[in-house]
Amino acid sequence: MVNKQKILIVDDDENIAELISLYLTKECFDTMMVHDGEKALVAFESYHPNLILLDLMLPGIDGYQVCREIRTRSSIPIIMLSAKGEVFDKVLGLELGADDYIMKPFDSKELVARVKAVLRRYQAIPKPEVSAEDRGKCAEYPGITINLTNYSVVVDGQNIDMPPKELELLYFLASSPNQVFTREQLLDQIWGYEYIGDTRTVDVHIKRLREKIKDHSEWSLSTVWGIGYKFEVK
Repeated sequence: MVNKQKILIVDDDENIAELISLYLTKECFDTMMVHDGEKALVAFESYHPNLILLDLMLPGIDGYQVCREIRTRSSIPIIMLSAKGEVFDKVLGLELGADDYIMKPFDSKELVARVKAVLRRYQAIPKPEVSAEDRGKCAEYPGITINLTNYSVVVDGQNIDMPPKELELLYFLASSPNQVFTREQLLDQIWGYEYIGDTRTVDVHIKRLREKIKDHSEWSLSTVWGIGYKFEVK
């Protein structure tokens, strides 16, 4: 029997949580519901979910704090939920490490599509044998190796932990050295059509990459003012 992927649903509105659970159970996901931030952190450790749907407004510890705490321990995908009318800082949510966000009320098909899309991108399980084709999914420069096969980045011999979309963005730029990409092109390539975001999303991820990976004497993540970004090889 195939193990079902597990989704942790964190929402203080029990009716919404049950509705989300119903949508996902129909799609053969296993779900667990909790209704506050503290229980979310406990459930994260005990349930070992594959993805977390995290409401922003929670009693006690809010969604931002839960996201921040989980990100210190894991790069598990997190989709933030926010009701219309709530002040939701998309950039702050993304800076804290959320992978996507959905505004309530949402369409059930959109919710399921977003969950599946984020899980598709999060394939951090190394394959036991790497084929010749997969070996091609690796960008190497002096002092850095970006491997899309097992979702790893090694800088000066050290593994750098990063969420899937950061890694995919870095790999995409590094695999086309010195080519300039607009924010719109990067948004489309990395987040895809199902992501209804704005181009600041790209800026946030570039900022996070720069915090983790300092420029090298032979390469750098460069801003091309008024256009976008490139992986510059000197």
